[in-house]
Amino acid sequence: MERTQKKKKRTWLRVIGIMLGLMVLGGGAYVYSVYQSVTNTAEAIHEPIKREKSEKRVEELELVEKEPFSVLMLGVDEREGDSGRSDTMIVLTVNPNTNSVKMLSIPRDTRTEIIGRGFEDKINHAYAFGGVEMSMNTVENFLDIPIDYYLQINMEGFKDIVDAVGGVTVTNDFDFTYEGVHFSKGELTLDGEKALKYSRMRYEDPRGDFGRQLRQRQIIQAVIMEGASISTLTNYDNIFTALSKNIKTNLTFDEMLNIQKHYKSAAGEMEQLTVKGSGTKIDSIYYLMVTNEEQERLQSELKTHLEI
Repeated sequence: MERTQKKKKRTWLRVIGIMLGLMVLGGGAYVYSVYQSVTNTAEAIHEPIKREKSEKRVEELELVEKEPFSVLMLGVDEREGDSGRSDTMIVLTVNPNTNSVKMLSIPRDTRTEIIGRGFEDKINHAYAFGGVEMSMNTVENFLDIPIDYYLQINMEGFKDIVDAVGGVTVTNDFDFTYEGVHFSKGELTLDGEKALKYSRMRYEDPRGDFGRQLRQRQIIQAVIMEGASISTLTNYDNIFTALSKNIKTNLTFDEMLNIQKHYKSAAGEMEQLTVKGSGTKIDSIYYLMVTNEEQERLQSELKTHLEI
């Protein structure tokens, strides 16, 4: 009797051992699958630029040394028959020493010198004239800081990214209807199509482009939060597919790993900055005019954050 019980016990131990082994192997396969998807996505979205090293970056940026860096986010509408314009321009400065991120939205109508063209125009026209490189050079000149990296998002496909993370939740402070969809004031849960419409409306908002920028930042932050949650790991394949189709960056896979390793805590505090200006028309075209004093204020704040 006792021998039979011991035999049964040993049998169950072997069964449990086999089950644990299968779980470990399965987990390993899952981790490997995720890793492969990450590396494949990193390769797909990586698009280096011909732009030379910024003159405003005196020494080479060392991410392994946890040095502050900057990123220009370009939300581009590439519709049929149009080369596209960067209707969304957001500069992020990341400082791991102060564990903080500053997010500056630059209004698309901001009048400034287009570097490489030699004349002043709306800042978002830089992309139409010379793509990512001209946009980076123009923003760099406007803010007088080095722009180290870019992240280009295809806004038409951004809805796929929102859907891939299971939708987003935002708090709307302005009741409005846009393209047949009513967005009530308060907390809203949006799918990709609605999130895209929510982030595009500006003419019905008394704040104009500033209100639109606020909603864009809400959507971007919500996507980041949803994408970082554990629940989205089960949907990682759809997420990476959506990213690979709609995002381009000059960040390499190694640089992404370094940022994840050394800068993760910086996302804990995110401050939103705004460009202040006054609207005017020149030759019947609307521009946002930014004073030298306002430019210097922004430049000083971002330089301090980048420790330059």
